Amino acid sequence: MATVALDQKHTGAQTRAFVIAWAFTVVFYFLEYAVRSSPAVMIPELETSFHTTALGISAILGAYYYTYSTMSLVAGAALDHLGARRTVPVGAAILGIGCLFFSAASVSAGDVGRLLQGAGSAFAFTGAVYLAAHGFSSRYLATAIGATQCVGMLGGSAGQFVIGPMIENGLEVHTIWIGFGVIILANAVFLYLATPKEQPGSHMQEGGGFSSLLKPYKIVFSNPQSYLCGMIAGLLFAPTTIGDMIWGVASFQKDLQFSYHSAVLVASMVPLGWVVGCPLLGWLSDRIGRRKPVIMGSATVMILAAAQIALQPLHIPVHVAMFVFGVASGAAMIPYSVIKEVNPDNVKGSATGGINFLVFGITAFLGPVYAKHIGRGIGNSMNLHLHFQHGAFFWMACCAAAIVVSFFLRETGPTAHAQAQSK
Repeated sequence: MATVALDQKHTGAQTRAFVIAWAFTVVFYFLEYAVRSSPAVMIPELETSFHTTALGISAILGAYYYTYSTMSLVAGAALDHLGARRTVPVGAAILGIGCLFFSAASVSAGDVGRLLQGAGSAFAFTGAVYLAAHGFSSRYLATAIGATQCVGMLGGSAGQFVIGPMIENGLEVHTIWIGFGVIILANAVFLYLATPKEQPGSHMQEGGGFSSLLKPYKIVFSNPQSYLCGMIAGLLFAPTTIGDMIWGVASFQKDLQFSYHSAVLVASMVPLGWVVGCPLLGWLSDRIGRRKPVIMGSATVMILAAAQIALQPLHIPVHVAMFVFGVASGAAMIPYSVIKEVNPDNVKGSATGGINFLVFGITAFLGPVYAKHIGRGIGNSMNLHLHFQHGAFFWMACCAAAIVVSFFLRETGPTAHAQAQSK
């Protein structure tokens, strides 16, 4: 009896340790999103600091998504094979070092810094989900993951409406990035100390080695439905990650002649909308038992909101339309559920890494395309308002493409599954 009581006490203590480690990882995820979104409020300052153009800054910022997409594959496999203590703090430390590099006034340091930021950030959400699965019972797991996502989105909004006033009040950009680096490195230390050790070898699969890392991804990427999930999520994410988080403030300030303060406020409405949209649309999808109608309906709302922002057919304030756009873009998370439902149970972790790779691969592709054809002309066009509209039409086309691709996606919601079982 005494041995059983000791085992229960040890298990309870370890569970609490995982919850504490999860909390520090949620902070990591918040900071990662703030790092990702904050460049939008400092484009002119970064141009001056790096001695380059807006197009050059776009190339530097876009480097984030190259490493984020590829390291998403590594992060899931590393957690399964090495455990959280030897992976998640390392990811946080890489992000912090990337911020310190980014504070230097040279293009090469900026490139390296942004690549490191993307690589480290790939461990944030994946690590949070891993630790939540170990620290919470199945009854509360979905709530913990939903809370993680909401906090990350708040970080994306804070990266604009908190950092923006700092820039406006004269704080230099290199000071901000040094501050990011120091805070994130401190969190990495606390995360390492808080994360419990796991049983050695408990993460190694039978017949381990490099081939065992690739086997789950072979299953995921041999399924055509996986690519459809990645395409839909990527096309719905790109308008927010590129259109808002990189070019949003500059577009409103230079093309529509908003004040800097107003441009920051309007741009921050999109990630704030995510905070509402991600859990709301996920709940709605579960409630009706279907995935595709929510994805297609939300993409349609995004198109209508973008049309309202660009054309102003109704007397709806821009910040309200941007918030609605952000809420609707929360549907980009639904394909993350679908890809798990269209693949076997034993590769669900790798499915998350796989869709992250696809989503941010699409982002990395669309970023330079938008920068070349739209971004470089912000504030320099003969007709600024028309140029702003062209930018909105680009993202409306992405949302329309997501709707088209959704027609080929297999419905995996509980209602569709139950109907299939009854036949």
